[in-house]
Amino acid sequence: MRGFIIGIVALAIIGAIGGYTILKSGLIPANADATPSALEQWVAQTSLDATISREAPKGPNPVKLTDVNLIKGIHLYTKNCAICHGDYRGDASETPIAKGQYIKPPQLATDGVEDDPMGFTFWKVKHGMRWTAMPAWTDRSPDMDISAVFEAYG
Repeated sequence: MRGFIIGIVALAIIGAIGGYTILKSGLIPANADATPSALEQWVAQTSLDATISREAPKGPNPVKLTDVNLIKGIHLYTKNCAICHGDYRGDASETPIAKGQYIKPPQLATDGVEDDPMGFTFWKVKHGMRWTAMPAWTDRSPDMDISAVFEAYG
């Protein structure tokens, strides 16, 4: 049994040294124009899915569908979101900023997020997404403002 434990510890140490060596060698791309590996995509998507499933709000949008809230949502989207996620006025092409981002932001005029539950998208906007250019709006925008955008574009 002692040999088995020593073997496990040795394997863990060798794995840690190997991982560190790969990181330090630059073999894992850090540039935004690199193609992500299947492992990187799986790790990021699995972690995001699990976190959102656990933390995203489950209820309906608390903002009422009114003209005032729709106009507010349109202004907030135009000011804060369109630069990366595209313009809803008919031009569905990627903005110059979106073209250079990794991971590519969905172009909401064409890609949409309508198939996601509202709470999932709300969570992504409020908390941002690690390893992407999506910022957290937790301290910058009240929940009701975030929700107003969904009334306008959701």
